[in-house]
Amino acid sequence: MGTEGNLPADLTSFVGRSDELSDLSRLVAHSRLATVTGPGGVGKSRLALRAAARLQDRFGHGVWSVELSGLNGPDLLEQTVADALRLADHTRRDPRQVLAGHLADRELLLVLDGFDRVQEECAALVAELLRHAPGLRVLAVGRRPLGITGEQLLPLAPLPAPDAVRLFSERAAGVLPGFSVAPEEEGLVTELCARLDGLPLAVELAAVRLRALSLEQVLERLDDRFRLLTGGDPSAPERHRALRTAIGWSHELCTPPERLLWARLSVFAGPFDLDAVEYVCTGAELADEGVLETVEALVAQSVLSREEGGDGQVRYRMLETVREYGAVWLAAIGDELRVRRRHRDWYLGLATWCELDWFSPRQAEVAARVAADLPNLRLALDFSLDGTEGEPPDDPAVGQYLAATLWFCWVGCGRLTEGRHWLERALDASDTANEARAKAMWVFGYVALLQGDSAAALAALQECRQEAQATGNETAEAYAVHRLGCLALVSDDMDRAERFIGDALLRYRGIGELNSNVLMGQVELAMAVAFQGDLDHAVRLAEDVREICRDHGERWTLAYALYVLAYAAWLAGEQERARRLAEESLAIDHAFHDLVGSVLALELLALVTEGEGAPHEAAVLQGAAGRLWESVGLRLFGSRHFNAPHVVCEKRVRAALGDGPYAAALLEGGRLGFDEAVARALDRPRTRSRARGGGKGPRTQRPAASGEATG
Repeated sequence: MGTEGNLPADLTSFVGRSDELSDLSRLVAHSRLATVTGPGGVGKSRLALRAAARLQDRFGHGVWSVELSGLNGPDLLEQTVADALRLADHTRRDPRQVLAGHLADRELLLVLDGFDRVQEECAALVAELLRHAPGLRVLAVGRRPLGITGEQLLPLAPLPAPDAVRLFSERAAGVLPGFSVAPEEEGLVTELCARLDGLPLAVELAAVRLRALSLEQVLERLDDRFRLLTGGDPSAPERHRALRTAIGWSHELCTPPERLLWARLSVFAGPFDLDAVEYVCTGAELADEGVLETVEALVAQSVLSREEGGDGQVRYRMLETVREYGAVWLAAIGDELRVRRRHRDWYLGLATWCELDWFSPRQAEVAARVAADLPNLRLALDFSLDGTEGEPPDDPAVGQYLAATLWFCWVGCGRLTEGRHWLERALDASDTANEARAKAMWVFGYVALLQGDSAAALAALQECRQEAQATGNETAEAYAVHRLGCLALVSDDMDRAERFIGDALLRYRGIGELNSNVLMGQVELAMAVAFQGDLDHAVRLAEDVREICRDHGERWTLAYALYVLAYAAWLAGEQERARRLAEESLAIDHAFHDLVGSVLALELLALVTEGEGAPHEAAVLQGAAGRLWESVGLRLFGSRHFNAPHVVCEKRVRAALGDGPYAAALLEGGRLGFDEAVARALDRPRTRSRARGGGKGPRTQRPAASGEATG
């Protein structure tokens, strides 16, 4: 039974469509690719999600919905699909290959909704994924087909009269409690639904009007006054014009402030909150104090939908068809550029606030906030780096600053690939030396070294250091020196790593810098001295970081400090302490979706598990870690020091199981996804039996200080 997935819950009843639902369910069950087509507002998305929910139990790895309507271009198509699948990949591999590899051995249904703006690229992606993943099925939703061989189409027609009348009645009852269609009114409702061509969105918009109008008034206004609002191409299908009629009619029935807010809200993508609306949309003719009331009016009229996130915050969303209508009006009144600048400035401020709050007890809230606001942050980055149609960006440094300030999102929340995309664009936008560009360079270097791209990291960090020295930018120089030390750490140059990171920490202290990056530097210094044999010094450094993290409520860096302490405990033969610390480290890293920290902790737990007398389970965890390393980059950074615990564990487990069973256990672990691997590592029943050799712990059977494996 499929228990994974991300299908949204229904907020309103599903009316009619029983035949179409059965037809679509059958298409999905018997074909690799089914596409629901039809005009905006006809109910494609709702039908597809209902069919997907009905079929959920047939897919062992669940049903996953991907919303593509917010994409302005194809650059982040693969990343958006990966995000929906909760798949993080830190490498420089082709993202399509990463997706294909992830899906290759999974039985899964992917719902791709709103692909119209990226139709060609989406078609190519779907074709490639279907070729490489035999257990994958795709349910696509758009206004036209993808055009792939083997695609099965379900053109969705408007609702038949009885269903349209029922939909109108149910939605009207939602805004007018106790409403029901009296026998003498059935003809009026049937006529109204017919004039709206049975389009669900149009019918729902009309039903909302009963809050203020009678059925007769609704019909009169639709027929007499707003027929001219059809606009557009006169050769277009009547139902397209009917939808525009319904939306335009709703627009005309709004008060002037409501129309203005509708237009200005069209600059948002995905969900947005009231604070953002109040900043972005106020100004001439729309005062701050009137925004909440106007938002409430648009929600009441179904122009906006209201949703509550997991963080307890209320956010709003606008259907793409409704947003497009508002965007036309925003351009028509000549206010687009100003409002887009306001949108950019709000999310620039949000990123700045989040960076500061990352080093606080609100770190988890920051991670959730950035995840929720990512569609709008992407729009702000696009506008900052590209401007808008006919207008270049105001200042590329703004885009450089925004891309760099979001380092905690790229590094701490498992989005290295997307981070590199924006940082490369930011650095390409301008080569003028300034603080924003310097920050973008060291953040790019940090991302590149974590991806295993040492050459790109070295070039960027050296350029950043030289530029910082030339301009007197002490902060950027400290970060460049720090990350050069990190590069030495993963390159097995421990002496250089200790010198550079130690120098950076002194520089941070001199300029009064204290944050997650600074504490991570101290953890990395602890690793460098541990690999050179000074475990006592390493433990002191890590314990100091743990105390500071707890004082400030910092969790992300804490996970890495716990990893160092867990490794030291294992070396000291303290198995229970090592497990406890490693599990805490893994749980934190998993919560932040930090693959680098997670896979390091998983490798260490495999070693601890072997010491508890469970070689098969240790091999399974090694297999799971091996698969995750493919998404991180170079396995264990290609470092003999980082690799030494893995080598020891493999040698012992292989000796205990034999080559064949060891290989089988690796394959078993390799089939686990990220969440499954973490759950298995954390929830596995404890094995209390002694390790072989008397169970005295690994004190005499551990990697030497130089990092060479013994055992």
